[in-house]
Amino acid sequence: MLSLPNILTLSRILAVPILVFLLWPGTRPGLTQPLPIDYWLAFALYCLMGITDYFDGYLARAQGTVSKLGVFLDPIADKIMVGAVILLLVFTRDVDGWHVIAALIILLREITVSGLREFLAGLQVSVPVSQLAKWKTTAQLVAFGGLILAGALPDWALLKTAALGLLWVAAVLTIITGWDYLRVGIKHMD
Repeated sequence: MLSLPNILTLSRILAVPILVFLLWPGTRPGLTQPLPIDYWLAFALYCLMGITDYFDGYLARAQGTVSKLGVFLDPIADKIMVGAVILLLVFTRDVDGWHVIAALIILLREITVSGLREFLAGLQVSVPVSQLAKWKTTAQLVAFGGLILAGALPDWALLKTAALGLLWVAAVLTIITGWDYLRVGIKHMD
């Protein structure tokens, strides 16, 4: 149960409050925005969380230690991390204006697909992750990382613009892959 892959997954969940603390503007009196050093530390932690996300699955498959706990916790860790980052980036106004719609699309899809997967699991229907869904995940994780890094490098306006553009790419892919999952789910509903 406490294999290395599961420990890595749990570490991602436990790192989320630290990430929240780093990006929460109210942790220092009188500040309305995290300091660049806070963004740097958050970016480093975010990257470490991404690395552990890759290695927990890789190690579990390579070592033949895929467990029910890991299968259960891995998507939860992903959703907690994505949800926390979206909420924080909107709260700090790193994602603002019309870009909030892209972030909201991603957040709503994460919740909907989680519920759909739970429903289908009860029917013993497996929905494999498509290649496009993997591209969606990559686009959104790189976009969020870019937005956190843009907070550390406020003079690099192009970085934020590129990250927001990638956020919209992720949102479009989110709609496409979310619809794919929903179509499969609808076939199994009364």
